Amino acid sequence: MLQLTQINLIQFRNYETTTVSFSEPIVAICGLNGTGKTNLLDAIYYLGFSKSYFGRTDALNVQHGKQGMRVAGTYQKANELLEVSFIIRENNKKELTVGGVPVKKMSDHIGQFPCVMIAPDDIALITGGSEERRKLMDSILSQTNKTYLEQLIAYNKILQQRNSLLKQLADNPSMGNDLLEVYNDQLIQSGQYIFSCRQQFLSVFLPQVGANYQQIAGKTEDLQLSYESPLLQKSFASILKDNLSRDLALQRTSSGVHRDDIGFFLNDCLFKTEASQGQRKSLLFAIKLAEWEYLRNTIGTPPILLLDDVFEKLDESRMAHLLTTVSREPFGQVFITDTHTERIKEKLEGTNRPYQLIQL
Repeated sequence: MLQLTQINLIQFRNYETTTVSFSEPIVAICGLNGTGKTNLLDAIYYLGFSKSYFGRTDALNVQHGKQGMRVAGTYQKANELLEVSFIIRENNKKELTVGGVPVKKMSDHIGQFPCVMIAPDDIALITGGSEERRKLMDSILSQTNKTYLEQLIAYNKILQQRNSLLKQLADNPSMGNDLLEVYNDQLIQSGQYIFSCRQQFLSVFLPQVGANYQQIAGKTEDLQLSYESPLLQKSFASILKDNLSRDLALQRTSSGVHRDDIGFFLNDCLFKTEASQGQRKSLLFAIKLAEWEYLRNTIGTPPILLLDDVFEKLDESRMAHLLTTVSREPFGQVFITDTHTERIKEKLEGTNRPYQLIQL
């Protein structure tokens, strides 16, 4: 089992110099808003992904008025103790080491210390645009498939180059399309691989999301989930050919796997317009628990689960069910934040599993 036993923070957001040890599989972090509960969870996320979960730049994570920061954690992994250290130097240079050995490429680190985070803003997975759901697919697949991550990076780079060329061609049509054909071939190669991986992944992932949702909801509801991609209708080569005039007019690549989405429907209506707040929360938790299950089954190690303030605006029955679910033995190490100490203590004592309470 993967377990974080200690974390050390220096000049990370509101933490000047702090060391916290974790002794139990379930860790509850309590305190008023603004005391640093979310920051502590994000520091754990940093150790696994070398970036903030909330999309903040490294510079914004350095304590105000200071230069540089350090986030270090000690993990027990396969009966071995490993220290992961992430440093931002005063010159903004990133340094990542695992067991004292420098990691040359940050992408090589992804998936080595897996974790899944659930935060209030994640509701954008349900209510937001397609970009949120593509990021979910990319995050999971990048942790389990190194080639996917490489092809995704390549695709995004080629996409930028193609879009830049489309702008030039719009201003100067006499340039010719030879370079465009080269970019098309490269885009098709990476895009087809990404599409195939997503299609295979979602064939496993979406049924698990559906099963989780019905269990959390406590009753059967007519939920439909689907992969939405232009490549399901025609080949990528045909898409680029058919859309050339449109792409030139828009000066960007209008269709491809960068437009993929996951469709959520309830009673044949768009989920986000039909569902109640409780149903939206249930679907969010169903997605995140399916993410955890997929990573565990693929990597072979239960990811660390980070639950940030998830009990707010959640009814009693859903809250009790979620906590009972994540407190079971297969879930490994779980971190939970809450503003109500007595509430979380009462719920955790009902799980009959050892837990640690940290008061900030």
